[in-house]
Amino acid sequence: MYVMTTADAHLPAFIPVPVWARRAAHAIALCALPSGLWRIAMASGVYVGYSEQVLRDVFDIPGWGIAYVVCLSVLAEAAALFPLLLVSDRWRPLRPRALARLAWTASGVLVLVALWQLVVAFTVESRTYMSSDAALALWWIAFAPLFAIPALMTAVTWSYAKRHRTYR
Repeated sequence: MYVMTTADAHLPAFIPVPVWARRAAHAIALCALPSGLWRIAMASGVYVGYSEQVLRDVFDIPGWGIAYVVCLSVLAEAAALFPLLLVSDRWRPLRPRALARLAWTASGVLVLVALWQLVVAFTVESRTYMSSDAALALWWIAFAPLFAIPALMTAVTWSYAKRHRTYR
């Protein structure tokens, strides 16, 4: 039997997470995975479409470029896991409104990053480094899911903010 005490009287009633929001949060983590695996392959020396000269001169691989590419992949995947906190039933922050503000900020940053990725993807310089059309197609397949992240993150954030709107 559960007896409500004054210590937990301030906790709001539980509002369930919509199924679509939970699926969208998981999709965000999956959308970041292909590009991260592509970068890890590049850092590991697997041929991903760049010549050895381009890897050495442009990306500093082998060298410090390996650490940069691996760290970028790990950080991107860690950031892609953040939306899972917004749909978790187990983790309840003390200040849900502060988390909602942080999530809206993250959504805005993700939109800017996606726009930046589009600019990079369509610049002539980024395409001329690839050694073949097949390699370029593989690059597009690996990085295309990233463009879904801003919309998915915005939807998950909106759902979280809506569920926690009345809380202080």
